[in-house]
Amino acid sequence: MHHTVVIAGAGPTGVTAAILLGQHDVDVLLLDRWTDVYPQPRAVHLDDEVYRILAKLGVAEEFAAISRPGAGLRLLSPDHQVLSTFDRTNPRTVNGFPAANMFDQPDLEAILRKRLTAYQSVTLLGGAEITAVTNGSRPSVTFERDGVPETVTAEFLLGCDGANSLTRAAIGSAMENLRFEQRWLVLDIATDRELGHWEGVHQVCDTTRAATYMRIGERRHRWEFQLLDHETAADFSTLAAVAPLLAPWDTDLDGFEVIRTAEYTFRAQLADRWRSGRTFLLGDAAHLTPPFIGQGMGAGLRDAANLTWKIAGVLDGSLPESALETYEQERRPHAAALIRLAIGVGAAMTAGGRLGDLLRSVLAPRLHRLPGIGARVVESTSPALRRSALVRRGRLSRSLAGTLAPNIDDRTGGGWAWVTTGPASPRPGAVTIEARGELATWLRSGRARGALVRPDFTVAEVTR
Repeated sequence: MHHTVVIAGAGPTGVTAAILLGQHDVDVLLLDRWTDVYPQPRAVHLDDEVYRILAKLGVAEEFAAISRPGAGLRLLSPDHQVLSTFDRTNPRTVNGFPAANMFDQPDLEAILRKRLTAYQSVTLLGGAEITAVTNGSRPSVTFERDGVPETVTAEFLLGCDGANSLTRAAIGSAMENLRFEQRWLVLDIATDRELGHWEGVHQVCDTTRAATYMRIGERRHRWEFQLLDHETAADFSTLAAVAPLLAPWDTDLDGFEVIRTAEYTFRAQLADRWRSGRTFLLGDAAHLTPPFIGQGMGAGLRDAANLTWKIAGVLDGSLPESALETYEQERRPHAAALIRLAIGVGAAMTAGGRLGDLLRSVLAPRLHRLPGIGARVVESTSPALRRSALVRRGRLSRSLAGTLAPNIDDRTGGGWAWVTTGPASPRPGAVTIEARGELATWLRSGRARGALVRPDFTVAEVTR
């Protein structure tokens, strides 16, 4: 059996990649060990840039119905006094969506799976346990389904198969350990009661028992607690057992339903190679980000948005094969930057012993008052891409090339766009958009008269 693209893993990253390729009518086989959406909640946050990717998939309205905008981040002392608040309540950023959004991952995955059915060129094969991946000029994947082994070959293989990726091993890539590892208890609660807490992320900064709380839905709430050396999730398997941990937020646990308690080891890792030939790594197969800035799942969706239009371009002849080299060039530095930010935020909130707690009590209340510091604490904006075959960036620091354009996706049809304030000068294959209002202001901010915008919203080049 042969397909143009085989995707190993049908989590959010793999399904996003399949939908984006389906929009180009590319033949895709999507393999996953589960027959349905994995039921346990994991990711709970995405930002406005990732929301715009969901809009490109055609599920923005559905996502709005199952998500709620987040208010930002609040740092608390060990005794739960507010140290500092970083607001993210902007209802609409330049990307067109709220800056912070809370959701339940199984709900999002159900929406993505339903959207997948709109594309006849895409086949999802559940219950397929991948047992081997072979790299080469024509990659192959062997899997078992109902106990029967099968092998499929592909022109392109996308490894969206998680932290224990067989695809990563097949291309000889290894995870670089970025020296961050903590064990945490994750507790998901459902209740019909209104708890009355601030509608952002609560981060308790405490060397001994750091903790996080956030509301993620109408009925759903999540708490995370750093585990002590002698503790495991089994010690907190009942509501009575977690009651002491929940006491600073709620002492009345009537009506609380425990959805799950699980132990997670938060790690920071980055693959040293993301590609070999026509085999690529995406999502957790390429990077693991501590959860302190809520960017783990979103990074995988960014990978898919960056790579898929390039593969489609190579297949239809509009891009040379060399364009595929830009995937790792562009995505790895951003993933590394977010991992470093998450490590820094995590260490700032949990490290240092008693001295660290003392320093936080002194410094944290002043952070949001320092120009630019407050924004960086919760910032996830993609940094400008460097010069490459697909980014013609000059040496002027204010160039828009390599940055993300404001939201114009509803006028591009998902392809290239030529945004200009000057006389119409159509670019082959690009939709011309006359820049007015915010778009005109954006061009002027970069001293540009026109900008050529790629399908992943990145500015490829500007004219002055």
